[in-house]
Amino acid sequence: MTESTVTWLTQEAHDRLKAELEHLSGPARTAIAERIAAARDEGDLKENGGYHAAREEQAKNEARIRELTEKLRHVQISTPADDGMVEAGMVVDAVVAGDEMTFLLGSREIAGTTDLDVYSPTSPLGAAIDGHSIGETVTYTAPSGKEIAVEIKSATPFAS
Repeated sequence: MTESTVTWLTQEAHDRLKAELEHLSGPARTAIAERIAAARDEGDLKENGGYHAAREEQAKNEARIRELTEKLRHVQISTPADDGMVEAGMVVDAVVAGDEMTFLLGSREIAGTTDLDVYSPTSPLGAAIDGHSIGETVTYTAPSGKEIAVEIKSATPFAS
């Protein structure tokens, strides 16, 4: 398993995702199946809006189950060391293209209900700063092709 396939999560985020997966795989899946069966019993499926809506909901539910299963299969539950090194699970203060920014480096699921922007370690910005230390200035190429300078001001472990 490479580092890029690992999803770093706090214990709280892991528990929240696991509970969501259990709900979607159990009660939610059963309720959708019951709505599909009830709509099917109404007759002509071609023009049965309830049937088509329930099937669409089922597809979305199954996609989320697959997504959560994959994330939880490759998860690392820990708190990164507070050593000034930028890595997944850190709140980073940086000057990006001259603008002060504070964001979380990691998975969107970590942030939960916070207002922090989240950047993946595999995003252009995330990949540029991952593994670097406070005080360093690095550059990355934006999707537009422009080189953008990033000065790392601080990096502290995320606390939910």
